[in-house]
Amino acid sequence: MNAQTCLALLRSLKDAAFATVDENNMPQVRIIDVMLVEEGKLHFCTARGKDFYQQLMHNGNVAITGLTSDYQMVRLMGKAKHLTEQKKWIDRIFVENKSMNDVYPRQSRYILEPFYIDTGAVEWFDLGHQPIERKSFPLGQTTVKAKGFIISETCIGCGKCASLCPQQCITAGNPYHIEQSHCLHCGRCYENCPVKAIKKAETL
Repeated sequence: MNAQTCLALLRSLKDAAFATVDENNMPQVRIIDVMLVEEGKLHFCTARGKDFYQQLMHNGNVAITGLTSDYQMVRLMGKAKHLTEQKKWIDRIFVENKSMNDVYPRQSRYILEPFYIDTGAVEWFDLGHQPIERKSFPLGQTTVKAKGFIISETCIGCGKCASLCPQQCITAGNPYHIEQSHCLHCGRCYENCPVKAIKKAETL
């Protein structure tokens, strides 16, 4: 599993939830087709008259989420970039996505504008087996920030965190250790540690 595999999974789903923020800083979400996936890039399009287009042109920040029938989730948070050579890219999108000809027949396709994402953070999350599994990957020249929880050296080894973990992904040690690839990030260990030895990873 890597970032490219995750992009390919989104392409296989085709329909994914795309979230943006509007001019009033209110969240907006809609289902958009993932039109093309090439090495390190995800392509999509939207019509110039849509609010989605205006939001993308305003700041480009977008979050994309898709879920498979066997409960694998892919989330991509990145920056959408507007493509030049609009007609070339729209024509190519229509070749790869034949059903678009029914929605935008003939010349009406050119009301659409193409975008791509090649930088951001990708997360894969599999709820289809126990324990759950999750992995994070950078897309392009991006650093993925740590998430979840870390057990610090102030751990007293009482084992309360391990006994409370819903995925049983905490093992004994000095200090105790959280297996990050199986962690739900639920925070139950963090809330119940008697000596506050568990810290949020993003604060370290």
